[in-house]
Amino acid sequence: MYSTNSSYGNGYLQHHSASTSASASASAGRRGGGSRRGRRSSRIGGDGLDSRVCEQSKPPRCTEFDMAYFQSYSHVGIHEEMIKDRVRTETYRAAIMQNQHFIAGKVVVDVGCGTGILSIFCALAGAKRVYAIDASEIAVQANEVVKANNLSDKVIVLLGRVEDVEIEEEVDVIISEWMGYMLLYESMLGSVITARDRWLKPGGIILPSHATLYMAPVTHPDRYGESIDFWRNVYGIDMSPMLPLAKQCAFEEPSVETITGENILTWPYVVKYVDCYTVTIQELESITARYRFTSMMRAPLHGFAFWFDVEFCGPAIFQNNGYALSPPGSVTSSDTYSPGSGQKKKRIKSNEALVLSTAPEDPPTHWQQTLLYFYDPIEVQQDQIIEGSITLTQSKENPRFLNIHLEYSSGGRSFVKESVMR
Repeated sequence: MYSTNSSYGNGYLQHHSASTSASASASAGRRGGGSRRGRRSSRIGGDGLDSRVCEQSKPPRCTEFDMAYFQSYSHVGIHEEMIKDRVRTETYRAAIMQNQHFIAGKVVVDVGCGTGILSIFCALAGAKRVYAIDASEIAVQANEVVKANNLSDKVIVLLGRVEDVEIEEEVDVIISEWMGYMLLYESMLGSVITARDRWLKPGGIILPSHATLYMAPVTHPDRYGESIDFWRNVYGIDMSPMLPLAKQCAFEEPSVETITGENILTWPYVVKYVDCYTVTIQELESITARYRFTSMMRAPLHGFAFWFDVEFCGPAIFQNNGYALSPPGSVTSSDTYSPGSGQKKKRIKSNEALVLSTAPEDPPTHWQQTLLYFYDPIEVQQDQIIEGSITLTQSKENPRFLNIHLEYSSGGRSFVKESVMR
């Protein structure tokens, strides 16, 4: 536990059971696995390990699923993939520098610091102090990285869950790269909310400040052909009896892959808009949105694609929610779409709102896009209506999993698809 009355020191409170009891049966996590939060407050100091834990409140129990999730982020390959994602990493660095006047001389919390690169960016931007929190054993390496860059007087590495670690001061800035596939997979946003409610000063900033999850119907005959039509003729042999099993194996679960704007049949729809300053943990437990699309072309409808963007807005924008409704029909490069409305939301000060996008038409990221494929495509005509609802629910088995309930209808036929992102 770090005390503002003590001399600064880097440290982690090592809780070995979090890694040793993590079973292979638990969550693998995004990017191959995921650890952002750990078991207890942890600090690496000159006097060794400080294993004190504050019992003033009772944080959520750390389950075996959590421990496996944390353990999976101990592997360097996951962090290498994220850091090598230049769109991701350079956008975060640009956001830090763009908001340097809010960071310089201030106290920052990095939720899920991983190898510590965002914490170091903040320290180099002039932060007075950065608490780099991670529940994975990668915090040990992060501490060494901090030392190697002579930043031990500014960056305090804490190994533990945000729900468990103690920081004995309010903070000015929260930064976190919390987004999972389909935005909400892994449920890491909950830890950002916890950090906000525990430590953020009134008027403090959160980076990123807002997030939007989109969906759109897609056509993808190449993907369907590779996975399904292949079995119709295999070296001259009719293997079509394999088709039902092939469809189940290929399309039962969500698929993370890269598509292009050419695969999209309509304008996207906003499934969920998240204001990181006001969103609650309970609000994220179950999300339902009704949608209605009009196909722009004649094509086979193979499923739906999901992607997201996040915005890094300064206080001048977020205090006014950053948006004004523009007249119907107006189009700008920064337009997004309101749920249940044909109107577009245009940023008032788009030059101040840095955006990290995972949209099909933007440069690819390691998040790619998430596809929900149908077992059989639907032939749609131009201007044909595609409508239904989507419900995203945290799994009761493991809250880091995402249950997906999709209802869709078009051309007089209705369907339901259930799947789990695990």
